[in-house]
Amino acid sequence: MKRWVKMIRFIGGLCLVTLLGIAYISYLCHNSLCLAPERFSLSTRYSASASSSSSSSSRSEVPSSPTSTTKLVVGLASTVNIESVAFKEAYEMGFDITDRDVIVFLHIQKTGGTTFGRHLVRDLNLENPCNCPRKRKRCDCFRPNTINEQWLFSRYSTGWKCGLHADWTELTDCVEGALDEYEGLAKKRRYFFITVLRDPIHRYLSEFRHVQRGATWKSARHWCGGQEFTSLPHCYKGSNWTGVELDEFMNCSYNLAHNRQTRMLADLTLAGCYTGYNTTADQLERDRILLQSAKQNLASMAYFGLTEQQAVSQYIFERTFHLDFENNFDQANATLSAQAIAELTPAQIERVRQLNSLDEELLAFARQLLQERFQLLKRRDPHFRQNWLRMVHPLKSERIDGNSLV
Repeated sequence: MKRWVKMIRFIGGLCLVTLLGIAYISYLCHNSLCLAPERFSLSTRYSASASSSSSSSSRSEVPSSPTSTTKLVVGLASTVNIESVAFKEAYEMGFDITDRDVIVFLHIQKTGGTTFGRHLVRDLNLENPCNCPRKRKRCDCFRPNTINEQWLFSRYSTGWKCGLHADWTELTDCVEGALDEYEGLAKKRRYFFITVLRDPIHRYLSEFRHVQRGATWKSARHWCGGQEFTSLPHCYKGSNWTGVELDEFMNCSYNLAHNRQTRMLADLTLAGCYTGYNTTADQLERDRILLQSAKQNLASMAYFGLTEQQAVSQYIFERTFHLDFENNFDQANATLSAQAIAELTPAQIERVRQLNSLDEELLAFARQLLQERFQLLKRRDPHFRQNWLRMVHPLKSERIDGNSLV
């Protein structure tokens, strides 16, 4: 009898230790930091030919919780464990700078993001504008009556807290923890993701020129699925790629400049992160997944703008967030990329287009979506003519304000 009692106690103690261990591991693995390796391979549940039953099965695998937003596009499912605000909700509910709302700027290289980022910290008409000390790159964009609560997560406010030019995959996994650490307090926030897109050929050639001058962005983290991919191959030997010619730049198959906008807006965990990046195996399926995910994430963002449509982009931002810019966005008609295009052969232009075919399709989608949002906001704006003229013809707008024009 004593032996049975001892055995029962032993088994009970073993079960208790096991449960405590599971609870501890679950705590450590918050925000997907302990994902299994199979997450980094293409799964049949994301196959374009998956049946409706397999789609239902894959959706049931997505963990659900009160703070989880599950989104589906053509059978693709991704889980974002933060509260992300979409365009319609942003417009109808507004952005509350005094509460728990945070604008998160996803800054894609060579899209005009540097200029737009400066507009955010320097030109918004706020009762408590960002404090931008001289000789310092970053500004303090604190909520009114606080000393460390940020309402803006961007290069020029918080800095690269989630890594240099963090993409959608990195930001959605990192932003809440980064702000918790910065502010010294764990809390749930509402995140308004925003970005800027550019014509793929112009953007690609602008990046080429930037790299040709010595830029590398090699300190980028490439964080995906709970790990940092530090062993991605470089297209160059030495410290940078200074002086590279366009044909060499294009011929590097693992050049992250190819289709950069699609990759940075997609949920990379759906397509194996950076495992086997740009290899021939499953490339068509990977491209399909990335493009569909990028479109979905763009459509779910509170705001995006297009470099080629500055006035429309400014109008949509102001009407969505109910915030005005003191200085209008400038439409640059001449750029270095335009000069570079003029120097290319037809064959080179076609090659650039092929290398950025996903970005081309993404931009076509973005243009249509931007016009839909613009038309919606225009119909709902009783003072559209006055607001629009203020952006495209500031002096004429001032005359309207003074009632000298009908």
